[in-house]
Amino acid sequence: MSAKTVLPAVAMTAVSMVLTLAVVVMWLGKAVPWPVAVVVGLGIDGGWLATLAYERRLAAQGDHNRTVTAVGWSFGLLATAVLVAHAVTAEHSAGAWLAVAWLPLAAKALWLVHAMWERTALTPNALDAIRGIQQEARDEAAVARARLRAEASTEETRLTAVTAAGARVARVQAKTAQTLAGAWSTLETARQGEDTGRALTSVTTPVTPDDTARWELPVWGPTEPVPALETAAPALTDEALDALVHQIRHSQTPPLSYREMATRFRAAGHSASEVRLRAAWKRVA
Repeated sequence: MSAKTVLPAVAMTAVSMVLTLAVVVMWLGKAVPWPVAVVVGLGIDGGWLATLAYERRLAAQGDHNRTVTAVGWSFGLLATAVLVAHAVTAEHSAGAWLAVAWLPLAAKALWLVHAMWERTALTPNALDAIRGIQQEARDEAAVARARLRAEASTEETRLTAVTAAGARVARVQAKTAQTLAGAWSTLETARQGEDTGRALTSVTTPVTPDDTARWELPVWGPTEPVPALETAAPALTDEALDALVHQIRHSQTPPLSYREMATRFRAAGHSASEVRLRAAWKRVA
């Protein structure tokens, strides 16, 4: 994997060194003997390459020296300055020479990138472990999102059902309250009517002529039970009841009817159920 960064750096270094040597020989060869120009060019490239080799050695040991790095960048700047000066003083193709003057600095930058790559490089096992951890985290996040969406959908369904049920209960209660209110209004109207008393009197007068019934509406709510009367009349035996019915029936000529006899029987303060009273009347009559 390091070949992706080291090969461009090596290629750029070789090109920049050849270009620097060629420029120094062409530029200084006019003023000094060419062997001197070659020595100058090799000196610049040698210093550049020597500091680079030392930096690589320190990097292999996990170390770093700022002085060596500064010297290396100084040789790079020197090579670039030589190329720029040659481009400025060149009579022909000054722009082309100036366009390639940045190659030494570019080579140093590529070696810097390669050093950073090495410092951050991981083994295949570590990369596999990192990918496994990332995949596990993505799986857990996906499961959590799916669970949240399912819970939200379930809660939404539950709330919809509860709301619908509550609405139905409210409608039933409103309808029931409306029906009760209508029935209560009808009862109240009947009780307050002018003919209600006369109608009840005409119904109850043959039974209780001395008592005029009053129709009261039923009471909603708790009521207190009425205690039993302590002075209630004792129950009559069949013989005593028959004798009493016979006496009341024949107290007038012609004999009284059952209704008249029952009215006088209860008006006298006697107590007997309607069933027993009718049975005594049948035995007597």
